[in-house]
Amino acid sequence: MIKPLMLTIALLFSGVAVAEDEYNADPWEGFNRQVFSFNEVMDKYVAKPLAQGYQYVTPQDVDDSVTNFFNNLGDVLVVVNDLGQLKFGQALSDTGRFLVNSTVGFFGFFDVATHIGLERHEEDFGQTLGYWGVGTGPYLVLPLLGPSTLRDTGGTGLEFVSGLGSTSIGDNWPKKIGIFTVENVDKRADLIASEGLITGDKYVFLRSLYLQRREYLVNDGVTADDFGDFDDFDDEEWDDEEWDEDWDKEESAE
Repeated sequence: MIKPLMLTIALLFSGVAVAEDEYNADPWEGFNRQVFSFNEVMDKYVAKPLAQGYQYVTPQDVDDSVTNFFNNLGDVLVVVNDLGQLKFGQALSDTGRFLVNSTVGFFGFFDVATHIGLERHEEDFGQTLGYWGVGTGPYLVLPLLGPSTLRDTGGTGLEFVSGLGSTSIGDNWPKKIGIFTVENVDKRADLIASEGLITGDKYVFLRSLYLQRREYLVNDGVTADDFGDFDDFDDEEWDDEEWDEDWDKEESAE
């Protein structure tokens, strides 16, 4: 009984710490909110209507195939960042995934690799920079691109100059812009169903979601355990049944 109570108190204080850390990670909030407002206007009048139109005219199977196609193109960057993070086994798996989907999966339109056990991973230059000790830096909202951090913005720049992004299959700027537009309209359409999950201040909600997800990806799903000290309170010392019995005795004595 007391052990769960202590853990609950610890969780409450950890929540305060997380909130404070997140606030400190956004020293440019005034600027970010202005860019966020601009992005919201662009989304309302351009991106979302395009995504809704795309969703309306595109059968689900075709939509899935378009998503698979762009995911397959992205696997090239995943392999590069696997190697950059010394994940050689994962790099081998992701290379096999790319080859299978690019051939048997007809240029990636069909995700055959997942069905044969080659799961998809998410790796990018921002994560690779984090792997080598580059700090996250302040939270940053980019025009049109949305949530980022100083480190992830550098990662986006590296992706652009590497020539390995999805737009690299275009041999001129109009084609690159067209590929970028189709890819992001497809992504925006996939997010429409999740909009109802946003609560409270949308800016704060998306900032929190982005920062927590990026931390999760950079750490490969390993989160910091702030409750290790509570292991000292073993079950023998804090036995719930004995605690309840002592509590009942004290009540009877009263």
